[in-house]
Amino acid sequence: MSDLTDIAARRARTAPERPAHRDPNVLRWVGAYTASMVGDMVFFLALSWAAVQNGTPAQAGLVTAVSAVPRALLMLGGGVVADRLGPRRVVIGSDTVRCVTVLAVAAVLFAADPGLWLLALLAVVFGTVDAVFMPAVGALPARITHKDQLARVQGMRGLAIRFAAVVGAPLGGLGVALGGAAAAFAFAGLLIAVSVPLLISVRMRDLPADDASAARETTAWRDLVGGLRYVRRHRVLGPLMVAIALGDLGFVGPLNVGLTLLADERGWGASGMGWVLAGFGTGAGVAALLLTVRGRLPRAGCVAAGSIIPGAAAIAALAHAPGLPVAVGTAVLVGLLTGLSGAMCGALLQTQSDPAYLGRVTAVGGIVSLGIAPLSMPLSAAAIGVWGTGPVFAVSAAVCGLGGVVALCAPGVRRAELPK
Repeated sequence: MSDLTDIAARRARTAPERPAHRDPNVLRWVGAYTASMVGDMVFFLALSWAAVQNGTPAQAGLVTAVSAVPRALLMLGGGVVADRLGPRRVVIGSDTVRCVTVLAVAAVLFAADPGLWLLALLAVVFGTVDAVFMPAVGALPARITHKDQLARVQGMRGLAIRFAAVVGAPLGGLGVALGGAAAAFAFAGLLIAVSVPLLISVRMRDLPADDASAARETTAWRDLVGGLRYVRRHRVLGPLMVAIALGDLGFVGPLNVGLTLLADERGWGASGMGWVLAGFGTGAGVAALLLTVRGRLPRAGCVAAGSIIPGAAAIAALAHAPGLPVAVGTAVLVGLLTGLSGAMCGALLQTQSDPAYLGRVTAVGGIVSLGIAPLSMPLSAAAIGVWGTGPVFAVSAAVCGLGGVVALCAPGVRRAELPK
């Protein structure tokens, strides 16, 4: 009997690993993440609609933006929490809190009209929970699959984000049309609720014993300082974070407020802006699909850095597009190149980081993308008002391209490879 057990164990060890897109464990996690992201999209649309209906445009903008404050302030601490408690437990708890909170607000809105204060409180709660949810989501893939599949999981995650962006807004609009903001909030809560049982069913891989014991023996403050020191000293992660920061600073302004002003200046209207955004989403989706199918691209560091520079040039060219069709085609190119660089940077963060630090590494990246980069939006709007879209898009493209230069000049990033 023991011989049969030994043979079965050897076969299990030598059996070929399932690729991530055929692994039921990974697919359950992707399904949970997708449901949660679609719920988020429905939630933010419902929040915006309810805020506009209950206040002035300035008040509505404040309500929708207030969630960014706790998210930016608390995310580094959220990374520590994710690494100390385990990302699966944190994600399940976060989605449970978000689901219960949104459903409670939906119930209140069905019964009464409490005004903007409840919406602002809801946004603050969401931002606070996001501060621990996002680092935990970044740390989960390394615990559910093997290292050589992490790039493919990153591509699958990108596809889930694109799917949520395409499907979430129409679903939120349908909820508002059928029952107002209360119905849309209820729908968002139910979508987030779908993720919880799926996450509970996901099997986790244990960390090495030395990593797990080290996490228990240190204080939270030492974990925070140690995580920042780990990123700063890492030959790949340190310069990669700088490149991501510069890339996002140059990208967020033009592709958000800048595109709105460009569409208004050229007379494309809201529908034209929608087509440009659809082109960008299509290109980014193709990049995510490529990584999902291939699972690995050679010379990953060079691809991540090299695709930033032509992507930046395409951003500058977008301001000079002679017509809407050319603008849409340029946006597809921007989405493809920046989506490829973003996917590869995310894959490198996943594969180059020690799993025990992934929550904190993801938190640092989140601070860069969600805390620093949004600062470029009001600056871009003000600068366009003074100098116009062309010069501002050119400067933004130069900042974005500088991120690629920094990455190419860093030997660790330039030589970085994804696991085979």
